[in-house]
Amino acid sequence: MTTQIFRDTSTDLNHRAKWWTSRIAIYGVLVVWAIICLFPIYWTITTSFKMAPNVMKGNLIPWVDFTPKWIGWKSLGLSPDTIGAESTVRAEFMKRFWNSAVVSLTSSALAVAIGSLAAYGLSRFSYKFLWMKNADISFFFLSQLILPPVVLALPFLVLYKELALLDTRIGLILLYTLSVLPIVIWIMRDQFGSIPTELEEAALVDGLSIWGAFLTIIMPIALPGMVAAFILSLVLTWNEYFFAALLTSTYANTLPVMVASQTGSQGISWWSMAALSFAAILPLIVIGVVLERYIIKGMAAGAVK
Repeated sequence: MTTQIFRDTSTDLNHRAKWWTSRIAIYGVLVVWAIICLFPIYWTITTSFKMAPNVMKGNLIPWVDFTPKWIGWKSLGLSPDTIGAESTVRAEFMKRFWNSAVVSLTSSALAVAIGSLAAYGLSRFSYKFLWMKNADISFFFLSQLILPPVVLALPFLVLYKELALLDTRIGLILLYTLSVLPIVIWIMRDQFGSIPTELEEAALVDGLSIWGAFLTIIMPIALPGMVAAFILSLVLTWNEYFFAALLTSTYANTLPVMVASQTGSQGISWWSMAALSFAAILPLIVIGVVLERYIIKGMAAGAVK
């Protein structure tokens, strides 16, 4: 009896040891991965408070390797001693920030609205265009991402010049909507495909139309996926640089163009670029934290059928 109790106790201790070992290993890997992912943000924040010698030496820890200064934020008119005074640089930053916000939010909303309708049709109805069926049409949308942006540079320059859309927000909105539309369609097609068709059939029996069933039954269920698609589109359009630099010059320039412009004849102003970069990514960080649960739901819902 005593031997049996000893064996049971030993087995229980072994199980607990294995459990704690696996937990420590898993959380250790997650902590290391989190440090790797967050280190660029940490580097950007600390660089915005460094002097030129600190940047060149690669100092990392504030108040240990270097004394933080507001030099990067002062160059943008966003330091405590300049925030209350007039600043042309700060005014330019706010203009670029507003341009990025308007263009990104509008194009992402349009892409989600149009892409959701296209994805719903592809997941619920059968289409045929020439030799292409639903799967071919879906792949056709995704194949638009294969083209490198530089291939489209000259056609868009000529087209936008003829349509008087150069250096305008509406020009960027239309282009960005088209650029993220294939991604939205693929995300939402999987999202709608995971929703049982019996829900719509029951709604139709109750007297609702196709639009009524979509708006009142399907769309609330697919909302997490729509939010996830919207956030992904927002990140892509907010960070887009190539077309923003190519098709704008004065009035519709966005933040990525301003970040890239922090170079001069005497080199790169790393502290100004770091302050500007962090100010540019801060809204995305806040949105990602606030809407994290919708992102997770949207990614998980499309993967379970």
